[in-house]
Amino acid sequence: MGTLYGREREQTAVDGLLDGARGGRSGVLVLRGEPGIGKTALLDHAVAAAGDAFRVIRATGVECEAELPFAGLSLLLAAGLDRLPALPGPQRRSLEAAFGLSEAATVPADRLLTGLATLGLLAELSSEQPLLCVVDDAQWLDRASLDALLLAARRLQAEGVVLLLAARDVGPPGGPGEAFPVAGLPELRLSGLDEPDAARLLASRAGPELPGEVRRRLLAEAAGNPLALTELPIALCESATATGAPGVLPLTSRLQIAFHGQVTGLPPATQNLLLVAAAEENGDLDVILPAAAVLGATAEHLAPAEESGLVTTTADRRLAFRHPLLRAAILQRAPLQQRLTVHRAIGEALEDGDRRTWHLALAATAPDADLADALERTAVRAEARGGHGGAAAAYERAARLTPDRDGATRRLVLAAEAATEEGKLAQAEALADRAGARTDNPFAHALLDQVRATAHFWRGSYPTAYRLLLDAAGTDIEAPHAARMLLQAFHTAWYVGEEPVAVVLDRLARLPLAEGDPLTPLARHLPAAVLPALGHPAPPLPAARDTAAVARRAGAETPSDLVQLCGVTLVLGRDAETIELAGELIAEARAKGTIGVLPTLQFFLAEAELFHGRHRDAEVTATEALALARDTGQHQWVSQLSALLGFLAALGGAAEECAARTATALTTAPRSAAPAPGEPWAQWALAVLDLGQGRAAGAADRLQALTTGRYRHHVSATRAVPDLVEAAVRLGTPERAAEPYERFARWAGAAAQPWAEALRLRCQALLSPDELAEAAYRAALRLHDGTHRPFEQARTALLYGEWLRRERRRTDARPYLRAALETFERLAARPWADRARTELTATGTTAPTPPTDGSPLTTLTPQELQIVRLAAQGLTNRDIAAQLFLSPRTVGHHLYKAYPKLGITSRADLPALL
Repeated sequence: MGTLYGREREQTAVDGLLDGARGGRSGVLVLRGEPGIGKTALLDHAVAAAGDAFRVIRATGVECEAELPFAGLSLLLAAGLDRLPALPGPQRRSLEAAFGLSEAATVPADRLLTGLATLGLLAELSSEQPLLCVVDDAQWLDRASLDALLLAARRLQAEGVVLLLAARDVGPPGGPGEAFPVAGLPELRLSGLDEPDAARLLASRAGPELPGEVRRRLLAEAAGNPLALTELPIALCESATATGAPGVLPLTSRLQIAFHGQVTGLPPATQNLLLVAAAEENGDLDVILPAAAVLGATAEHLAPAEESGLVTTTADRRLAFRHPLLRAAILQRAPLQQRLTVHRAIGEALEDGDRRTWHLALAATAPDADLADALERTAVRAEARGGHGGAAAAYERAARLTPDRDGATRRLVLAAEAATEEGKLAQAEALADRAGARTDNPFAHALLDQVRATAHFWRGSYPTAYRLLLDAAGTDIEAPHAARMLLQAFHTAWYVGEEPVAVVLDRLARLPLAEGDPLTPLARHLPAAVLPALGHPAPPLPAARDTAAVARRAGAETPSDLVQLCGVTLVLGRDAETIELAGELIAEARAKGTIGVLPTLQFFLAEAELFHGRHRDAEVTATEALALARDTGQHQWVSQLSALLGFLAALGGAAEECAARTATALTTAPRSAAPAPGEPWAQWALAVLDLGQGRAAGAADRLQALTTGRYRHHVSATRAVPDLVEAAVRLGTPERAAEPYERFARWAGAAAQPWAEALRLRCQALLSPDELAEAAYRAALRLHDGTHRPFEQARTALLYGEWLRRERRRTDARPYLRAALETFERLAARPWADRARTELTATGTTAPTPPTDGSPLTTLTPQELQIVRLAAQGLTNRDIAAQLFLSPRTVGHHLYKAYPKLGITSRADLPALL
């Protein structure tokens, strides 16, 4: 192991991760810093320190490979592909499709599912000994590989895996190498060495004979950069770089000059061979040597480069450069014509495939219809493997090579759509502008407006996105395409206001869709579910499951096709249908591996569970969904789910957790400074916290803004009206709730649900004179019976008991207050339990003391409870891992943490306990 100067802190951090892995714990660390700062040296230290006790897998990102989907991941995991059969079916098939191992895969490559498969494969590789996974130059990984690795990294827990990623921040926004996205992962930033350590390193490389003036200049220019201290002394020996000119260049440029100076001293044939190796992304000598032969270089010409230490050759016939900047220097300083020749030679040396097509495309200087067609096929395959960024690049390059104008425009449209799928919004808009300037076709312009609308939506420009989509759907395009745009416009309009929602749904209801079109059932269901809630006439609403069945018969095959049914069913208060349908779709999504839709489905399910008073179930559902949303970068659902968990915390009186959750919700906006998607739920959560703790004024202010503002049609705003009524009445200002109550009453009538009418009657009782209040309270309580909404029933009983006590009917009040107290304590709704206990004491009876020993299940974390429930059903650790997207060893780790909390010793005791 070479000496690392001044890196004691960093070595200690790496060594700590290795020690943890020896004990079965997993750890992740991202090493950041400028080029040459010592990231690779620290990775080498980790490999040496791991020794034979670890299995080591390693890969390096390559800039020219950044558009080839899953290229980096396939290189990293190549040694573990024999473990693929151990993975759950959907994960295995997705990884096989990603790596091109199975042309007939029934599940296309999905980045999210492939990330979980990566986690599973890492766990399998660590089953016999700890695993060290090392990725250098991670900023150049293709986006598909990076997403999969980061998802796996965030879920590593108890597998004995150490994942080290070295990266630097480079590249334009939206492009390869853009500021490396590692939110949620621990980072260690490497800075320059201090002067004593820099001097020691320089002395070890340059020797004592270096003149003092040169030494001082090197130390000043290197600024503590270890690579500069190593390479610049060599450059100073060359007259071209011994002048002061390089000193005015950025350090990276000077280092490239230094590296290139070492290359230019080699024989011309060796330089040609190194150029081929720099352009060939895998270092494969079986490709490099045939391609280099075209330039007059043979294997013998490799020797001078090896002798000078610029490259090494591994046992598996791969060539590796001493440093990535050396590769970059060779490529960037080669004449254009020579680079074109090299790419052509590499393409011809490769067998048929996407890499061959890419190299030939990079060598092309004129339109080529056949090559453009091949590139489009490459793009289609990239999309099938989940590599939308690679597909966008391939479509765009194909457009440049397409001789006819219409064909080129079509490919630019496809490139813009693929870039949108990748989340590269600036690139998507630029491509859309280029394509739009080339065509007058209405359908093409509608598709491009859809691309622009998506970009505006994710930036938070909801009104602009809404108008673009509405206009696009109004052009002379076929009804199925218009329906897709209007369904997207509905999502956008939801954040604009009530009237835009009604406009979109009215347009959707009038579309002449064929009965057999898969979109027809959804296009009919949405208006029927939402328009009555907004006070507009609509046809009768069928059951959500019936609509889902019709859609399936018409061709809707996945949970993603039906997810909106779960959300809109909540709008008109059919919460039980949401629980039923969302539960089915979640189980189907787990089985099929359609991971991306799970946070959406789970959010709707958690809402419905909460409304039914199943607070613990809602917490478990939302907690898993939040982890998935974070893992998959779904900012909208991170915001929404954080707010929902903040609401649950408010019900339990956990003020600090509520504040933290809602702060996360309100600061999580997708690529924009627009209001966060979770704002309505967050405001309701903070208001309920205020209301539960007796701060009626703060609650009323928040709730009035929520129920009268642009989000008043949202599910959370509608359900918050009874809380506003209570807060306003407590303040003696019932008029503040008058207009929201009238809308809520109309909504309850349209919903036609007994529990909704019970809440309306509760509001009426609060707002009515005393002589009318009691009848309303008693009618509300009768309707609450059998609705399976214990929290709301207890709230009504508490308010009625309080009213009875104020009427000096203390004996009558006690049964209602006692029943409310028991329910609140069972639901761990502490502020409400305290309020009921205070009221009960005020009736002149002794209130039960708060319980001190609850169910042992309450001591479990949401994830532990979820795992324990599945284990009690008889599922094995591997089955549970497949269902919850964890590794089997992590499942076992959580079970063994849960057993002592539950007072048991094995899973055999779980069924009786639960």
